[in-house]
Parts: sequence; C-alpha cells; structure tokens
Amino acid sequence: MGSVRRPPWDWGARAAPSLHDFVALADAAFHGLPDYFKKACEGLIIRVEDFPDGEILEEFDASSEFELLGLFRGRGLAQSEGVQTGQFPNMVFLFRRPILDVWAEGEETLGDLIRHVLVHEIGHHFGLSDADMERVEREAE
Repeated sequence: MGSVRRPPWDWGARAAPSLHDFVALADAAFHGLPDYFKKACEGLIIRVEDFPDGEILEEFDASSEFELLGLFRGRGLAQSEGVQTGQFPNMVFLFRRPILDVWAEGEETLGDLIRHVLVHEIGHHFGLSDADMERVEREAE
C-alpha cells in the first residue's frame, strides 16, 4: 500500500485569514505596486474591517453586507487643492468577509484579489480608467 500524500497546503489545519493577516496581505500588495502609483497615494491609510458599517451600506444602497469589497474615502488627485483644515487623510477600506466570499468562489489567489480591490478603489477615485488600473496591476511585483 502506498502512503497518502499530503496536499501542499494542509487546509484542514488552517483557519481563515484574520484581520491582522489581511492587514499584512494589503500592506504587501500596496508595497508591490509601481513606485509612481504609490507616490500618488502619499499618506494613504489602509484599513481592514470585517464588513462595511450600516452607514456605508445605506449610502451605497447595498442590499447585503457582502456587496462591497472595498471603499475609498478622501480626496482624489483631481479634487486635491492641498491639505485643508479638518480634512481627513485618504483611506482605503478593505472588507475582509466579502473579499473572502469572492475568493472562495473564484480561481484568483487571495493576494491577487486584495491587490485588485486595492488598485480599483484607489484608481477609480484618482480618475484612472479600467485599462490604467489593469496596467498598474500588471506592473505590480
């Protein structure tokens, strides 16, 4: 009788990525982006939450807390007129549980999906086209 080979990842012993794990994945994804893109994001704060809060769900008329994967809050380059008193820093929110849900149903790696959501949220607010965002993702390390 042959021995049973263990899969490369022992999923039976692994837990879902925590908020802390997601922060590390998001940080790695951001640091792997092209330098010119990161420079445009100077001062950007990346926050990871399990779900968007009720106010965000209401604002986007979301029918489910799983509907939004991420959100950009702040002033894009097109709206930027320098820092103003009382202005909050630019922030990207990544929503862990909805991202995990999409990841579980797809064929993309979790790291690639997090990078995609990150670039998408930053890129749309900065006025980038879908083609521009795809180029940024291709140029990522």
